[in-house]
Amino acid sequence: MFQELMKTTEASARENRAWREESQQRRQKHRDELISAMKEQTELLKSMIALQTQAINVRIQTQPKPQAGQPPLYSGTFDCFQKTLIREGARGLYKGMAAPIIGVTPMFAVCFFGFGLGKKLQQRNPGDILTYPQLFAAGMLSGVFTTAIMAPGERIKCLLQIQAASGEIKYNGPVDCAKQLYREAGIRGIYKGTVLTLMRDVPASGMYFMTYEWLKNILTPEGKRVSDLSVPRILFAGGMAGIFNWAVAIPPDVLKSRFQTAAPGKYPNGFRDVLRELIREEGVSSLYKGFTAVMIRAFPANAACFLGFEVAMKFLNWIAPSL
Repeated sequence: MFQELMKTTEASARENRAWREESQQRRQKHRDELISAMKEQTELLKSMIALQTQAINVRIQTQPKPQAGQPPLYSGTFDCFQKTLIREGARGLYKGMAAPIIGVTPMFAVCFFGFGLGKKLQQRNPGDILTYPQLFAAGMLSGVFTTAIMAPGERIKCLLQIQAASGEIKYNGPVDCAKQLYREAGIRGIYKGTVLTLMRDVPASGMYFMTYEWLKNILTPEGKRVSDLSVPRILFAGGMAGIFNWAVAIPPDVLKSRFQTAAPGKYPNGFRDVLRELIREEGVSSLYKGFTAVMIRAFPANAACFLGFEVAMKFLNWIAPSL
């Protein structure tokens, strides 16, 4: 009788443990889904802030070399902005942006998933604190994950921007552009520039996440937790992370824009031909075309992104601390 009672008690205890573990897993899954949704929304906010300068950036990076004695098409960021606004109106600043906007939500969901996966792969235990090189490696993995989504959107965006600047209308919009590219060269035509997108996003994403975590740590007062950082410090850390990200990304971004908008067959050896041509004709400084436009958007866009995420996380922890 006593043994049967013990067996019943043990079985009940096992069922209770299994129920608690299953309940905890459900809560963690729900929390992860909420966190992913908040990341997507804050990245959408970041992209909306950045859109106006992306058009300027692409046009400056891809403008042709001026003939001898002739001034360049755009003398700088503000000249390009002014000319675009006068010729095309405010809509000219948003040409080709439908494709990147559509891809923002899945792209950054995959981006943060890749960063989280990169951290987990390097942790022996869930609570292990990663070194900065390990955070850089985790960020690089996120850059690999986003390329499949980024490359087609970047290709379409660049072509539509160049079309708007030249005045020669070939594509009636992002969908028509994708259809024509597929008809002309298949899926390779849509994904032209994928290697250069990888060269841009892999190291830049590593720098992005590592810089943000590093700045959060050094900005945290002694005796305080990172989660207690003030709004100005979060803004500063997020903004600087964006600047460090683009400081790494600009040279391959210039090469990518040139390669993706070039006529078929112009660069048979890929980015190596683009690099040789740029340095030979315009010098090393040409690799930093669009620097001003990029930096104008980098700080506020990424500051808003990380602030939105941190505020949303604090709100979630306040309203549902048990999740």
